[in-house]
Order: sequence, then C-alpha cells, then structure tokens
Amino acid sequence: MLHLQTFGELRLTDEAGNAVGYPAKALLTMAYLFTCKGHALTRQEVASFLWSDAEADQAGLNLRKLISRIRQIDDSVAAPLRITSASVELRAELLTVDIEILDEAKSPMDRLKASSDLLQREFVGNVRSASKAVDNWIAREQRSHRAKLRQTLLDAGSAAQCADDYRAVSGAALQLLEQDPADEQIRAILRGLPGVADPDVLPRGERQARSYFVSAEAQNGTTPEAELRVASSLPRLVLLPPTSQGNVVGLSLAAALIEDVTIELCGLRNISIVAPHTAEQIRRDSDKAAMIARHSISYLLDTRFSGEGLYAQLVYFPTDEIIWAVRFPMTAATLPTQRRLMAQHLSLSVVDELARNEEARLSLEANPQAYHSYLVGASLMGKLTLPHIRRARAAFKEALKYNKDFSPAFTGLARTYTSEWLVTAQGNEELLGLAEQSALKAIERDEAFAGGYRELGVTKLYLGDVDQSVAALSHAEELSPHFADVIYSHADTLVHASRPKEALAKIEKAISLNPISPDSYLWCAAGASYFLERYNDAIAYVEAMKDKEPAYRIAAASCAMIGDRRRAQFYRQRAQALNPVFDLEKWLSVIPFKEQWQKDLYREGLLKAGF
Repeated sequence: MLHLQTFGELRLTDEAGNAVGYPAKALLTMAYLFTCKGHALTRQEVASFLWSDAEADQAGLNLRKLISRIRQIDDSVAAPLRITSASVELRAELLTVDIEILDEAKSPMDRLKASSDLLQREFVGNVRSASKAVDNWIAREQRSHRAKLRQTLLDAGSAAQCADDYRAVSGAALQLLEQDPADEQIRAILRGLPGVADPDVLPRGERQARSYFVSAEAQNGTTPEAELRVASSLPRLVLLPPTSQGNVVGLSLAAALIEDVTIELCGLRNISIVAPHTAEQIRRDSDKAAMIARHSISYLLDTRFSGEGLYAQLVYFPTDEIIWAVRFPMTAATLPTQRRLMAQHLSLSVVDELARNEEARLSLEANPQAYHSYLVGASLMGKLTLPHIRRARAAFKEALKYNKDFSPAFTGLARTYTSEWLVTAQGNEELLGLAEQSALKAIERDEAFAGGYRELGVTKLYLGDVDQSVAALSHAEELSPHFADVIYSHADTLVHASRPKEALAKIEKAISLNPISPDSYLWCAAGASYFLERYNDAIAYVEAMKDKEPAYRIAAASCAMIGDRRRAQFYRQRAQALNPVFDLEKWLSVIPFKEQWQKDLYREGLLKAGF
C-alpha cells in the first residue's frame, strides 16, 4: 500500500516510508485525480489541467512525454496510475491519501485535532504556479478544506473539556480567523473558551476598530460580499514567538505566553491576526522581511527572551518604525498580569497607529512599484559608501515616478544627499540644499511621519543651524518615541550641539531598541564617547562596525589621544586612501559644532594622528 502526501511537500512513499521517485507532474496528477469524481479523466482533460496555458497540441505532447517517464519508472500491474490510450485513472484502492483525514469517521474533537494539524501545512506546498488551472484547483481545494475544518470546529466547539481540547479549538479558530477575520461564529467560539476575555474588556479598540476600514456599504450591513471585502482589506498583525539571548530557562513558557496573547487579540475586529503556526514559520525563515511582505503583514510584534524577562517591540513593517517597546518580567506571580498588559498594549497601540498609518498603508497597496523601489533604496543605504548612496538615490527617484507624493521616498532622497555630503567631506552646500528641499517635501506630504522631521533635523545640523536641528529632531521623537532611527539622529545632533553626555544616553537607547545596530549608530556612539574623552570606548564602537570606512578619522584621533601611534597611523592611512584630498582645516570649518572646545579637541586628535 502506497501513501500520497498532499499537505506540505507533495510526495509518494511506500510502506517503509521511502520516497517513490515519480515525476512531480505525475504526483500532481494523482492528487488531482483523487479529488475528481470516479478518480479518472480523459488524457485531454489531464493535459489541459497540467498545461492549461499551452496550446492543445503542445499540452498533448507534454503528456505523452510524462506518460513515457512514468512507464519507465513503474509499468507493473500494481502501478497507482492506470493509463490507457484514452484515459488516466488513479487506482485509489492501492494507496492512502492524507486528505482523507478531513472526512474520517471519528468524534468531532478527534477529527478537529487531526484536521487542524493537517491544515497547518500548505496544500501541495511545493507546487508553484504550474498553470492557471492548477492554481484554480489548489485555491478551490483550500476553500473546501477550510469549510470542512470550520464545520468540524462548530461540531466540536461545545465538546471541549480539558486544556488539550481548548488548545485544539483555539488553534483551529485562529487558523480560520486568519483567513476570514469577519467570521463571528468562530470568534464567538474563541471568546467562549476559559481564560479568553470578552472583547468589552478592550472597549476603546472595539469602538474605534471598524471606523478605519468598513465601507459605508458594509457598515449598513447590506451584503455579505461587502463584509468579505472589508475582511480582506484589514491590516495583518503577526506575533513572532520569542528568540532567546543566551541559554535562558523559560523560553517555552514565553512562547506559550505569546500564543495566548495571540488568542486574546482575536477579540478585535480591526485587524487580522496571523495564526501561531504561520508566525513560527516566519520566525524560522532566513529571509523574514520577504516572507512578511509575501503574507501582506502590516504589523509585527518582535520578541526576545533573556534573564531580564520578555522584551517586545511593535513594528510598523512598511516604514520599519518601532511603535513601542517594553520589557515584561516573567516571574510566575506576574504571568497572568503580563498576558493582560501585553494584550492591552498591543490592541490599543495598533488601534491608535491604524488611524495614523491607514492612509499611508492604502497608498502603499495602491502603488506597489513605488514601495518596491523604496525598499531597494532603503536596503542600499545600509552601507555608507558613495556607490551605494548613489544607487539608493536612483531607487528613491524611481519610487517617486510611481507615486509623486510618497513621503518615505523623499526622506530617503534627503538621506542620500546628507550621506554623500558626509562621506565626501568636501562641504558641498548644493547637496545640503537638495537634502533640505527633499525633507520639506516629505513633511508637506505627511506631517505626522517622523521621518521627514528627522531628515530636516540632520540637514539643519550640517547647515550649521544646531538649534533648529535639535528642535526638528525633538519633534520627530515626540511623533515616534520608539523609532530607533529618529533617536539615533537626535543623538547625533546632540553630539554636535556640545551635549555628548545626553547624546550617548540617547544612542544607547537607540541601540537597545535596535540591538543588531546599523554601523551609523556605532559611529555616533564613537563620536559621543570621543567628546567625553572616553577614547577606548570610541575605538571599541568603531571596531564593532561591519564597515569601518566612515569612522576611520574618529578612530585615528581616538588612538592618537591614548598614545597608540601605530593604530592611529593605520586608521589615518586608510582614511587618506579613501579621500586623498581631505583638508583638515577646511573640514573643521564646515563641520557643525556649537562650541569651540569640540573643534579644538577634534583638531588635537587628528593632528596627533598625522592628518
């Protein structure tokens, strides 16, 4: 007896569990035939299914080649496919198929547990857009599977009696609500479970939720189709299970807490909650950003567990903005309280941010090419080299071709101009003028977006207007108090405002919010440390940078100030190789320090280093 696995990877195995080497198209044919009445189709029908986008003659030729390969592999009387000159038949009596679990004659609760576990895996998950007919069949089958799971859940919901049953019910409910957040019957089952609060506990979220998304038609309750459109337009939130920092006991407890909070949040109707299984797959994926984008996720709760407790930060993914960050202690006595606090933090924060971000979110969805170009530019700005900066600028300009009012693209443009001004160290005022224009355009198009004020503050700093820089960045931080990049820029300005102690405190906060810090954060921390005369700390920050090129001068000066002439010479030579025309006095005349003592201290270090 063979076994056909259709959920997850499509594969055929023998009784010992060994894979049978059928071609992928043959396995797909078996899965399709199993769902067809009588398990048989004409050869023309099979060809049209597998190659619906090809001409009929080409599809027929492809099928003949496939049949030839199948017969070379297995032409015995016990072969699972019976192929004649006119038809292809699946001999269903010779194999079992995992999809049969959905219809097994078990108690509703047992069937629910088995079905929910099966549907955690994607149906024929290794098949990717073979043809339009295949895609339509997969979508149709997935709807059928969800309908069966839903009916099983309705049958089993009232029969739950123990913790294992409650977890099965909640897991299945979350799977269904992930696809259809407007399903009130399923939501009611979830709310009826022990320990899941009534949504009235979060009245603010319930009052405000639908006002952001529900069309007038849906608000009047005129058609089910309108409600379905509203459900599909809801922004999505994923709560990622925690990673651990070091070998810390209690990680599984923290993960269970996140799963319970996920269930708790399903009382809200203004967001679609991604089910825990999907969240786990996202956490494990090597390219999380791509997977988050593929699942159209707007918000993510990123969590890390350490000896100090559970650290959580809520991120608005399209702009990578940290909405809030907080640490929850994880003692046994505080766990029930933390569950409620975390759910309230999330629900209220998301509702507040939805009002602010909804216009931007809809704009992104309406202009996917603009967003894609913006992401390309943002990724290039991770390296502060002239080629990367100029390629990023081209990408931001391309984004504005698709959407002339896309505020983040203007902030990106402004950053390329200030970054080029900084890297070239030539005091080019034209670059700063272009940066200021771009920052003002960003603010004009979105006054609530902290990014525009951040870039304006950075530009004002390099223009020498330190007070205006501090004012703009203070406003940016008020708009987004947990936006790590804004805090970094504020810290950088405070360095130049002759307030290095405050600057170091701020950059340390930014690093705590964004622990895998960009090099620019470390560069800023090195500068603050230098002006606090903590030269060894400054050198350590530079050494921690992946790309040390922009910080060669501050490293050389720091080494010189502690008398390490060999390392000072090493960094000076590399800085001069990057910029052979660097003029110390010209640079000091344009670099904006509010008080003269800073210029004097920097000059002293650079002169000692041999500049």
